[in-house]
Amino acid sequence: MYSGRLREGVALGTLAMMMLATPALSQQQARSRAVPTAPAAEAPVVLDQITVEGATAPGQALVEGPTTTRTTREQLDRQQVQSLSDLSNRVEAGISFNRQTNSLNIRGLDGARVLTTVDGIRQPFLIDSRVTRGGTTAFDFDALSTLDLLRGPSGGSTLGSGGLGGVLAVRTLDPEDIIRAGRTYGALAKTGFDSTDRAVFGSAAGAARWNNTWALVQGGFRNGHETGNGGNVKTIGAARTEPNPRDFDQYSFLAKLYQYSNDQAHRFGLTAETFKRADRIDNRDNAVSLTGNYRPGAYRTGEDVERNRVSLSYDYKLPGSFFDEAHAVAYWQRLKRNDLTNAYRYTSIVGLYSRDNENEENAYGFNGHVIKSFNTGILSHKLTAGTELRISSLEQYSAGSDACPTRPASGIYTGAFATCNNIPTNQSEQPKVDGRLVGFYVQDEIGLLDNRLRLTPGLRYDWYEEKPQYTPSYTNGASRPTGLPASSSDSAWSPRIRLEYEVLKNTPWFKDVTVFAQWAKTFRPPTANELYGRFGSPTTYLRSGNPDLRPETGNGIDVGIRFGDKAFGGSLTYFHTNYRNFIDTYQSQAPGVGGLYPQGGITSFRNVARAEIQGFEANMQYAFAPNWLVRGSFAYTRGKNRDDNTYLNSIPPMQGIVAIAYGTERWGGEVSTKLASARNDVAATTGATQGFKAPGYAIFNATAWWKPMPQIADLELQIGVYNIFDRKYWDAVNVPTGALAQARDYYTEPGRTVKATMKYQF
Repeated sequence: MYSGRLREGVALGTLAMMMLATPALSQQQARSRAVPTAPAAEAPVVLDQITVEGATAPGQALVEGPTTTRTTREQLDRQQVQSLSDLSNRVEAGISFNRQTNSLNIRGLDGARVLTTVDGIRQPFLIDSRVTRGGTTAFDFDALSTLDLLRGPSGGSTLGSGGLGGVLAVRTLDPEDIIRAGRTYGALAKTGFDSTDRAVFGSAAGAARWNNTWALVQGGFRNGHETGNGGNVKTIGAARTEPNPRDFDQYSFLAKLYQYSNDQAHRFGLTAETFKRADRIDNRDNAVSLTGNYRPGAYRTGEDVERNRVSLSYDYKLPGSFFDEAHAVAYWQRLKRNDLTNAYRYTSIVGLYSRDNENEENAYGFNGHVIKSFNTGILSHKLTAGTELRISSLEQYSAGSDACPTRPASGIYTGAFATCNNIPTNQSEQPKVDGRLVGFYVQDEIGLLDNRLRLTPGLRYDWYEEKPQYTPSYTNGASRPTGLPASSSDSAWSPRIRLEYEVLKNTPWFKDVTVFAQWAKTFRPPTANELYGRFGSPTTYLRSGNPDLRPETGNGIDVGIRFGDKAFGGSLTYFHTNYRNFIDTYQSQAPGVGGLYPQGGITSFRNVARAEIQGFEANMQYAFAPNWLVRGSFAYTRGKNRDDNTYLNSIPPMQGIVAIAYGTERWGGEVSTKLASARNDVAATTGATQGFKAPGYAIFNATAWWKPMPQIADLELQIGVYNIFDRKYWDAVNVPTGALAQARDYYTEPGRTVKATMKYQF
């Protein structure tokens, strides 16, 4: 009863408040350089939305569109956003961060179905056969200049494969972001404390220019502990509701050097970047017991993530020349993930036990595009054409030590050491995989009626190949592979067409009113684990990839309206996407068939023919009085597997964010609420596909900032209190699918937290 009433209340309340609301806090911004307070008789002061326009930023033309929202550095600071969880709770309704898989959820899809790029360079979603976590969030939020969130499949026509649900495109700081107009140097420093994970963090950036040479150095750190939740039971085992104790250390470094030509039309760049994070966990959950094989204090796990990148860039901008713009980047990138275990076994195979499961991808690539504007009669054109070239090498290896003797010639342990069949090590669970990707795309924004009517057709062609390579560590593994699996190769066309019409332009009520509609296709190739992963042995069970998998495809429409400006405006969008060949897990062989795999049979991957996701999104803002702004964001999503007419468990509940902010030149504050309805539409009620039924919730936040001496120094102090009333709640997509290994409260979100920051810039 309570959940049902709350769901109805959330829907009605959010929609009512949305009529006064503004877009994601991206649209707000107290810090967003509020101009000095105006006398009451003057026009209201609008808390600016700081947005980089179209071609001003390299790569912006590839992500811009009616379903893209941009959050700037200033907005990230104002909302104290330092993670994707922060972004989903404070700025963007309808997205979630799944800590179980370490991935962003957009429009009900996550994992490898959401494409992440850093400075235009795609980030792989690495999954080990033993672990289902990815590594696409290997970047520091304090190093970002902008964050673009593209919802839906339309990014497939420019950015390429992987964006079934959407695209997260982040760009790192440039020297121009730090050096203020008229100066030759600048610096930015920030430090603070976050009680969410009891983290101390800090970052600093310095930039300088000498004539046409610009340079930037930026670094950051974050050291903390486990993310809190709403549980309070500290017992050992499955009844525990408090999180496992955790310590983590995170560091990042970014350096850029740019050289402009004398006419400022050409810019050559060199970038070096590194990101490292190490987590260490003292497991006290159901993995240990007081009398079992693994005991408290003697079972520790961890995760190391490291990303390194070196890139050369070229940017050109000279309207009216042969090309108006040209942008290119050539790069090397390495992403490495290590999943660690260090333990002592007390009852079976007694002794020290350690594992280091490593996945490492090295990639070389080139991305480039050109832009040209021209006219043909009454039609204007903005033509964009580009390419993506990428080669990669992925290697997986599990190293370890334990008390097991050398594997016998038969490959099967017997007697007292039979348990060793369950813990194979010093082997690869998949072959080395060499990958290649080639993509070409073109789009033309065609305008007529003084550019009030715009038609933008776009088309991208992608070809990929994943080719297994022989390695002894794979061939001699305990799963007993027989030869190399076949290569996986396919190609796809990703067309898009968008229609926009400015119904009203510069009217007394709204700056603009634009209706839009777009249709787009996209696809996602299978991951290496889905194709070639192979963990287990004939005497236990087997998790096996399927090299015959076909790529997933999406075919979707977006229809909506955009209106107004930063003073009063927003957008409303309806979307509907059909998916084909969804990749799903299933049991391909029952346990014990032919005397093999008696513990669990064989689990593999297959293509599910049809799935469907549809929904509604809205963002609005209204500066209703001098220095005042109200904003809102709303999302409703519904998804089903059309093969068996069951719900998709990755779909979030209906959600909304509403906030009201006040800001002057010296101080400001905001009060906001995040609302979510109950999620009852889930697949299955029992078994491995069981979805989590989460009750609805409303959490309230408040932030305040103060600049004590704006005339002397750009020093800013800020404090935020989140989930003020310490509400116990669940983020539905952040709870594992299937029977829960721990008590329900173990999966709750953080209670009341406080974040304090100090920022100084000159």
